[in-house]
Amino acid sequence: MQTVRFASALVLSAGLAFAQPAASPKPDSASDAPVKPKAVHSFDISSIDKTADPCTDFYAYACGNWRKNNPIPSDQSRWGRFNELNERNRYLLYEELDRAANDPKTALQKQYGSFYAACMDTDLANRLGDKPVLPVLAKIDALNDKKGLGALVADLHAHDNANGFFEFGSSADQKNSTMEIAEAFQGGLTLPDRDYYLLDDDRMTKIRSQYKEYVVSLFKLAGDNDDKAASEADAVLKIETALAKGSMARVDLRDPDKRYHMSPVTDLGKLAPDFNWVAYLQGIPAPAIKTLNIGTPDFFKAMNDVIDNSSLDTIKSYLRFHALNSSAPWLSQDFADLNFGFFKKTLQGQDQQSARWKRCTALTDANLGEAVGQDWVKENFPPKDKADMEKLVDALDKALGEDISQLSWMTPETKKAAEAKLALFRRKIGYPENWRDYSKLEVKRDDLVGNLRRADAFETAWELGKIGKPVDEKEWGMTPPTVNAYYDPSNNDINFPAGILQPPFYDDTKDAAVNFGGIGVVIGHEMTHGFDDEGSKYDGHGNVQQWWTPNDRAAFDQRTGCEVNEYGSFEPVPGQKLNGKLTLGENTADNGGIRIAYRALMSVLAEQGGDAKTKKVDGYTPEQQFFISFAQVWCENRTDAYSRMAVKVDPHSPGRFRTNGTVQNFDEFGKAFGCKKGQPMMPNNPCVVW
Repeated sequence: MQTVRFASALVLSAGLAFAQPAASPKPDSASDAPVKPKAVHSFDISSIDKTADPCTDFYAYACGNWRKNNPIPSDQSRWGRFNELNERNRYLLYEELDRAANDPKTALQKQYGSFYAACMDTDLANRLGDKPVLPVLAKIDALNDKKGLGALVADLHAHDNANGFFEFGSSADQKNSTMEIAEAFQGGLTLPDRDYYLLDDDRMTKIRSQYKEYVVSLFKLAGDNDDKAASEADAVLKIETALAKGSMARVDLRDPDKRYHMSPVTDLGKLAPDFNWVAYLQGIPAPAIKTLNIGTPDFFKAMNDVIDNSSLDTIKSYLRFHALNSSAPWLSQDFADLNFGFFKKTLQGQDQQSARWKRCTALTDANLGEAVGQDWVKENFPPKDKADMEKLVDALDKALGEDISQLSWMTPETKKAAEAKLALFRRKIGYPENWRDYSKLEVKRDDLVGNLRRADAFETAWELGKIGKPVDEKEWGMTPPTVNAYYDPSNNDINFPAGILQPPFYDDTKDAAVNFGGIGVVIGHEMTHGFDDEGSKYDGHGNVQQWWTPNDRAAFDQRTGCEVNEYGSFEPVPGQKLNGKLTLGENTADNGGIRIAYRALMSVLAEQGGDAKTKKVDGYTPEQQFFISFAQVWCENRTDAYSRMAVKVDPHSPGRFRTNGTVQNFDEFGKAFGCKKGQPMMPNNPCVVW
């Protein structure tokens, strides 16, 4: 079971969300054989469409040819520069895992090599069918009284990689960020968002019908006859719909005040008296808990109504489905194909399943990330790159400080507090100082689903074991090969895995303008998260505290309100506009990030002297290189289905609007490309926060 964490990442899911004797594990088919991806380049002139007007649609200009020449591969639902780099990193990780599976040199390599080998053994998976999940289903079938539900759910959460009803984990206390506390949050849904259960438009109604077909088919694969499968599917939809009605909306979950309710542990029993919390807490590997954050109290009231109003058989059907569904991608081919058909093809528009080696590489990284990552960074992240990143962060840190000091709308009192927070920023670059110890995790080369259950149990015990202890400030929330970055408000730190510190984001063969437009804006983005609508509620020590004057806060809200309206007018797919409130934090970070990266670049070019500020590359000035480099990070194509899903669940705007929405708010862009006030990319009234 995963812990409950709130951090601001650069993208929603761009990273690697990821025994047999001596012979190498075989791919599913010849077409699935690993092929080394092409090199990824920064500031790619061939990607530019010079027939487009940069002052009308800069995204079309910077990315037009890239989009024409890079259709979405059949095994993807979105294809962009992040994906290009992700594929490169995944291939390099595959090479490491394949070597470890065949000829491990260390105990660590034997462990993650065996995990990967077990995943690649599709012949065994097909022979076993649903047998690996039968022991979990037997536990559920043995439930003979609702009073036993607490103990059963604890067992499923702690040992069986089968979550249901709610989430229980650990997190830093937002009023005392030095300590880890227990947290209980809403959960138990399968569709991407509560809206999928509650909205009655044609699209959502159709998706619910397709979802029910999937649930029926999954139960039939597990041995149900037609009537029983249909009845069990009705039970699943009934419970999940009721839980969705009691769930807090995504926009509200972004507000730390709305998701923080420190309470005596006995309050769980008051909110949901029909669930045996004593048995649950005794059944999970957590220390004795006296108080906890009940993040979504109304949800637990709704959960209690579900338990009270549902028959025992209905509840068991719901839990059976969650157990089957969590294992389905890794059971026999019929289960995996069924799972892919709904979650990837129907919901996201992906035509074909990804090659097995890709899925197994991602799965190994997801479950043994810091084991795999130790060897990966030795091969792919030289010390020079880390040192260069430190210099870049220094430059951005200085630029943000200058930006704060010169804000016209903020009073000296609040500026002083903002500068104090900036001074306390911590940075993590590349990989952890202290690696996780996986020695107690048992991995077998012939038991993939068992490995997943044991890995989940290992992770759950690790997370819950933190409760009541000091926060480990050196802990990472992403694995080293991940193509992503994040800001953690409770730690007030910015985090850049080695995986993203490659082209097109960072390239030591390119001029400063290109790198500041790529990784520089990424750094600025994460820094600005400390001062967006959510991060700005935390002080420099990671505690939620009002460090603004009321007037400054009102001025801030007015400026971010401009962004809400601006981005809320963007329409990524016909008839569906972005949610300006859901995407506000990321939009603010994009807009602030490009401003401080540009300021930092100008300072660096001034320090370099000579022709640094006038030197052209392929006919482009340093300022133009900066903006093109920034835009090309976001070149992408998306399926219509993925775009429609992302509007509901992704707090990030699509690449087109991350580019155009940002540059149209920054007059320096218009100056660089000779735009005139009133043109689309240089409007008369831009939104400006930081």
